[in-house]
Amino acid sequence: MPTRILLVDDHEIMREGMCALLKRLPDIDIVGQASDGRSAISMAKEFSPDIVIMDIGMPNLNGIEATRQLLIDNPRLKVMALSTHSDGTIVAKMLKAGASGYMLKESAFSELMEGIAAMMEGKTYLCSRISKVVFSDYVTMLSSPQWSGGDTLTSRENEVLQLVAEGKTSKEISQVLNVSVKTIDSHREHIMEKLSIHNVAGLTKYAVREGITSPW
Repeated sequence: MPTRILLVDDHEIMREGMCALLKRLPDIDIVGQASDGRSAISMAKEFSPDIVIMDIGMPNLNGIEATRQLLIDNPRLKVMALSTHSDGTIVAKMLKAGASGYMLKESAFSELMEGIAAMMEGKTYLCSRISKVVFSDYVTMLSSPQWSGGDTLTSRENEVLQLVAEGKTSKEISQVLNVSVKTIDSHREHIMEKLSIHNVAGLTKYAVREGITSPW
């Protein structure tokens, strides 16, 4: 049976380019394309892919949080990060969220094919820029009880923070997350208290630095 793949990237030209390349392969079936993490979660439930190729910096819900939520729904799902980010902190967060692979967008298509094959065999795959030595260091760091990876915030607080950083009001966020405005205001207060940041500009800078949102 062909490997079922869901492509997730907020740049249509990137999705279409990957789709065109992958469709040439006889054992690949592109089941859908999503432009952000929230739609990826919905489409994964609908189409049941084997692998999700996931961008990280996307509006509405970033790839790290989307990966975490996808794997709660389906722990057997494989997620391959495909990003411009080579920063160690972001790589570590994506792996901790449960990604089985990490590719840079500058990588050769042959590496992506190798990664897909490796993940379908139950292996973890990192592109050549992230060496095996570095990966070993990350695994050690991730397994350390002293390492928090900056995960001060809960999953829902990370969602709210991204939407705040993207300029949405509490009312708009409440509509996206289907909760009350009062609940969103409470989340905002907790976020500011935990991070010791008390204005939207500061929250936005933090969100960009931590890979929660992108500076578009």
